[in-house]
Amino acid sequence: MIVPKPLRYEPRPGRFVIDRETALTADPVLGPVAAWLRGELAPVTGGELLPSSGPGPAIRLALGDGLPPEGYRLTVDPGGVTLDGGSAAGAFYGAQTLRQLLPPHALRRSGTGEALELPAVHVADEPRFAWRGAILDVARHFMTKADVLRFIDLMALHKLNVLHLHLTDDQGWRIEIKRYPRLTEIGSWREESQVGWMGEMDGRPHGGFYTQDDLREIVAYAARRHISVVPEIDLPGHTQSAIAAYPELGNVDTPLGVGTTWGVGSNVLNVEDATITFFKNVFDEVLELFPSPYVCVGGDECPKDQWRASPSAQRRIAELGLRDEDELQSWFIHQFDAYLAERGRRLVGWDEILEGGLAPGAVVAAWRADVGAVAAARAGHDVINCSNTAVYLDYRQSPLEDEPLPFRTVLTLEDVYAFEPVPAELRGDPAAGRVLGAQCGIWTELIDSTRHVDYMAFPRLAAFAETVWSGPERDLADFRRRLEAHLPRLDAIGVEYRRESGPLPWQRRPGVPGRPEEPAEWQATLDRWTANLRNPR
Repeated sequence: MIVPKPLRYEPRPGRFVIDRETALTADPVLGPVAAWLRGELAPVTGGELLPSSGPGPAIRLALGDGLPPEGYRLTVDPGGVTLDGGSAAGAFYGAQTLRQLLPPHALRRSGTGEALELPAVHVADEPRFAWRGAILDVARHFMTKADVLRFIDLMALHKLNVLHLHLTDDQGWRIEIKRYPRLTEIGSWREESQVGWMGEMDGRPHGGFYTQDDLREIVAYAARRHISVVPEIDLPGHTQSAIAAYPELGNVDTPLGVGTTWGVGSNVLNVEDATITFFKNVFDEVLELFPSPYVCVGGDECPKDQWRASPSAQRRIAELGLRDEDELQSWFIHQFDAYLAERGRRLVGWDEILEGGLAPGAVVAAWRADVGAVAAARAGHDVINCSNTAVYLDYRQSPLEDEPLPFRTVLTLEDVYAFEPVPAELRGDPAAGRVLGAQCGIWTELIDSTRHVDYMAFPRLAAFAETVWSGPERDLADFRRRLEAHLPRLDAIGVEYRRESGPLPWQRRPGVPGRPEEPAEWQATLDRWTANLRNPR
């Protein structure tokens, strides 16, 4: 009853018992995986699983011949456990499967020294996609370091391997930049927050940020679980918190505060050389903290009204011989594409970077249904499918009126499970190979606590994990049977997931209007974007 579903799973007769006499051995390169597994099991068994070269009962970790890097083979029989990994990552995923074979209470990492039974089984497994991610938005509502580390563990349990950390937005700047201290002194706190998508203000200050040491710890913690942390520093839109801290970055003389409402803000960066230099200096520090080969610069939802009214922006358009403000944004993104490429990194941007000309070498995070994914892949660019119609986990989970502060858009567990990362238009097309994988989105405009993250993410994140790890076939009835066995594991580790009966009592709140499903102005914008992508310049 494993989630996500393994490639091959063969139950066999018998069982193996883990107790204080069980040894845990590993090839030297797999020492960190063995240390992690030992740490998970020792509190339950009441003793360390010590290395041993003898013939007794043991869990043996080794590098396996002929396995893909993230693949593994796991065999449990009455004499012991053999886990072969194609690499340390593969061995780690095999260890996660081993944990799921244990009784659910074993995931609590606490116990009285009891023995643990494993059913005899043979599992041969590997992921379908290399990019299996989740976007965690800590800009709209801040999450503590401990909460982020906990979320990383939940990702690891489901064999996800990319945490896209959304660190900056209009409503908050969450990363310490030593060269520009006002980014956190001013930009990390807002006076109040909008309740719901169209609700009133709550009157409460909200904020917080991660020190550079915090982020080093997060990155290292994730790396030990074979999760890469991709930072997102939004530009040129979604930047009001930065402009509030350093007004010279903006286009207007009126002082701005950190954003307090949701939606697409009108305040964007100016296109002066000094502003580009400012953000290159920011990225100098970001790159020191995040070793990921991918760095996200946003590039989405950048209204052009301030540029149209700005003499400086219009001069830049004329000097560069650009046709319009869309091409000006493309030029702006190109500055950071070149900057990152010179440092051996790859730029990731939301699919708006397709407008006005795509930055060479950029990876497209396609969020507007499948249109951007298809256009980018056929243009020869790598794609991460982040479809807002299929994997945005901030959308409500049912049409019930007591869903907590919901978008009116409904995205059920079944909807997420039906998601296919390769768009239908690309199937059979060589461009389908450009789809690196997918990531689900946990955007937090309407999610203001870790408990609420639990409720919105689970169990849908388990369904998403299967769409990026397992094969393209879908068997909802089989998934539901395995999920039924998986939910007690989530119970054991304290995940307050949404149950079939609806919200928990603490989550029932007075009704607040959600975002209209497709307001006229939003649909008009989507139509324009779609036309731009299907008819590139």
